[in-house]
Amino acid sequence: MSLPTDFGPDSGGRMKGVCIVKPIVYGNIARYFGKKREEDGHTHQWTVYVKPYNNEDMSAYVKKVHFKLHESYANQNRIVVKPPYEISETGWGEFEIVIKIHFIDPNERPVTMYHVLKLFHAAGSTMDVTIDQSKGLVSENYDEIVFQDPTQLMQHLLTNTKQLTLDQWEHNTDFEERKNKTMKTISDMRVRVRNEILVLKNRLKLAKETITQFKEIAKVQDGQQFSM
Repeated sequence: MSLPTDFGPDSGGRMKGVCIVKPIVYGNIARYFGKKREEDGHTHQWTVYVKPYNNEDMSAYVKKVHFKLHESYANQNRIVVKPPYEISETGWGEFEIVIKIHFIDPNERPVTMYHVLKLFHAAGSTMDVTIDQSKGLVSENYDEIVFQDPTQLMQHLLTNTKQLTLDQWEHNTDFEERKNKTMKTISDMRVRVRNEILVLKNRLKLAKETITQFKEIAKVQDGQQFSM
């Protein structure tokens, strides 16, 4: 992709008041071998990735994606310079993967994310893990990269992306459904908190009334003692 050359060394300066949001999805898929591999004890094939939430080519503004794996891997630092931004490996254990996105404009700071590689799905787990019959276990998250006051060059790159495909753009996870469930949970918790606050207020009111009654009884008793 050819870039304009008239932005200057500071990439044309910052665009004050401009905010551009790029939603992304990152995570991993993993498939069980069916048994432990004899030569190295590995049990799963897995792929960790970063991809756009919308149907757009991230290479318009992303220079490279750096995946940092567990130190037990021979080459723990993996660099991907073009889509798809993903790394495939085999292993037996779960660990945290550091994902750093570098942008074409060097004046924009890289964005770092952390993803815990998931290979197993424990029953009753609260982790956002799903099982896809064709792909295996899926663990992915929605996030947003916010470009506040981007440079002129970065604004140009961010607003001139192309579609990845003409087909329907789908993800392994139904994030809209997850959003609705999360909003319902928040709404239910708000109702629960309001009800608990109401109960506590009534208890506090009753306690204050009881204290007042005891004080009045004590005054009456003190008056009777003085009159005797």
